[in-house]
Amino acid sequence: MRRGFIPLLGLVLFIGIGALAGATEGFRVITNEGARQLSVARHPRPVPDVRLVDQDGHPFSLADYRGRTVLVDFIYTRCPGLCGVLGNDFHRVLALSPDKDIELLSVSFDPQNDDREALNLYGDRFGARAPRWRIAVTADKSGLAALLRTFGVIVIPDGIGGFVHDGAIYVMDPRGRFAHIIEPDASPQLIVAAVRPARP
Repeated sequence: MRRGFIPLLGLVLFIGIGALAGATEGFRVITNEGARQLSVARHPRPVPDVRLVDQDGHPFSLADYRGRTVLVDFIYTRCPGLCGVLGNDFHRVLALSPDKDIELLSVSFDPQNDDREALNLYGDRFGARAPRWRIAVTADKSGLAALLRTFGVIVIPDGIGGFVHDGAIYVMDPRGRFAHIIEPDASPQLIVAAVRPARP
């Protein structure tokens, strides 16, 4: 083995480990989703002031939530699986967190099918009552597109009338910013704990 080979190998390893540490935020994240979560936590993003209509037919704006923390999920009422898990989680979050400054918002990305009756049925299924937990559609398509883009939600038609979508919960802080992403498999207890740092 040549004399210069071992120092060169050490240098290559040192550079490689340094690059890996940089790419994984000091070894804190190993996936793109982990990097996105860290980026959002470090640099909260303003949420556009979109107009929505809730399950009771009442119009409201995201600006109405200023001063309160909002947990946001994206659903469609005909969803056969994941949305039911989200609904159950939100129901349990309400039970664990009686604080009035934590609100829940479920936004349908299927406004063609999710009329007021469908939103009400979904809400009744999980005990959602406005204004503490609103099940809503955006007032127009551009508002929905803006929300999906801001929160980074991907919705793909499944070819049989439904959708493939993620099940993350998004935290909007009291300043109206998208400030945190909660993993889909987080327990309601962890969800409530994750909300606490978002308060002023």
